[in-house]
Amino acid sequence: MLSPYRVLDLTTERGFLCGQILGDLGADVIKIEPPGGSSARQLAPFFEDRADPNRSIYWWAYNRNKRSITLNLETDRGRELLYRLVAGARFLIESYDPGYLNERRLGYADLAAHNRELIHVSITPFGQAGPKAAYADSDLVILAMGGPLLLYGDEDRAPVRLSVPQAYLHACGDAAVGALVANHECNRSGTGQHVDVSAQQSVTLATQANNLAYRLQADESRRMAGGVKVGAMRVPLVWRAKDAFVTLVFLFGRQLGVFSQRLMNCLYEEKRCDIATRDKDWISYGALLASGEEPMQEYERVVGLIAGFLASRTKAELFSLALERGLLIAPVATVGEVLASPQLEARQYWRVLEHPELGRAFPYPGPFARFSETPIIYRRRPPLVGEHNFEVYSRELRLSAEQIRDLAQREIV
Repeated sequence: MLSPYRVLDLTTERGFLCGQILGDLGADVIKIEPPGGSSARQLAPFFEDRADPNRSIYWWAYNRNKRSITLNLETDRGRELLYRLVAGARFLIESYDPGYLNERRLGYADLAAHNRELIHVSITPFGQAGPKAAYADSDLVILAMGGPLLLYGDEDRAPVRLSVPQAYLHACGDAAVGALVANHECNRSGTGQHVDVSAQQSVTLATQANNLAYRLQADESRRMAGGVKVGAMRVPLVWRAKDAFVTLVFLFGRQLGVFSQRLMNCLYEEKRCDIATRDKDWISYGALLASGEEPMQEYERVVGLIAGFLASRTKAELFSLALERGLLIAPVATVGEVLASPQLEARQYWRVLEHPELGRAFPYPGPFARFSETPIIYRRRPPLVGEHNFEVYSRELRLSAEQIRDLAQREIV
């Protein structure tokens, strides 16, 4: 889909996923690393626990379908080479702090002078301007300042960070979409533009209705372990089964109340509730709680009955029951269970990539979407440090072998 286009990927860990998405869509992505390789190559875990820049599994996770060259942008000669690469590219994505590239004559205006169609995508913590543009950042900081962190953790203590960093994954998805929108406009007007992506703004969208609820003085969602609190109502979403955990939705209204009724039918058949409990108006139950006609203590009693029912069965038994009776129950899967998922297997999700340098092949997570006419193809395993230096500098920029050796000795490539 993007095979006619070249992407220059200057990103740090903040932006790797954006380049990978564009590469998966067919673009020729050149990952530009400093001599010696990106610092992200030092991030564990490492294949076979051997710390090596070409064995970082973190690096593997976000850099397939890319070529790698090394280039020192702190030097005049390095910048000259980048200008030549920009002349033949459609996209440049970067995640430096605001002002960093401008100080090195590599800002959008500098680069657009070499290619008026260039789409320059910047991924930063808080955007290119504003009172916080220069603030230090981390995944924890972005989630805290964007709002979602408020909902993570137990209600009786401070919020906790999510174990797997998420903030820049949101930003990278938005950056890839922004790049494609700008490309569509460029195809119409013949002019590129600067796409400014703020990670804070990206994660703010992940607070769901809270952004609107505050301004409209409606009940905001609040933190609760394994669920959420809305007003005085505690809504469990993750429950303990006999052997692990499951998700179960116990809510009301026309869309969800029917599932709650089916669940209460099961509890009654198991002699875990009486007829009066089974036959409550589960469609209108939320309104009854809101009006006070049904006391919140009664709702909490029913939640306790459900918790006892779930704790008496394994997650496999509960999932089987859900399929049989049409309940909103799903097991909380381990990574091993995801890898063995018959659903993913049926969709041929996992894609094997050869690593010739290791004499091995590894299954990678599959495409983010399936396209009927132009399927995503994993053309390249993640590149080694500077693996494509000769290919790019000699064959494409027409530098001689002697020139390339000289650049390497001067630590420019």
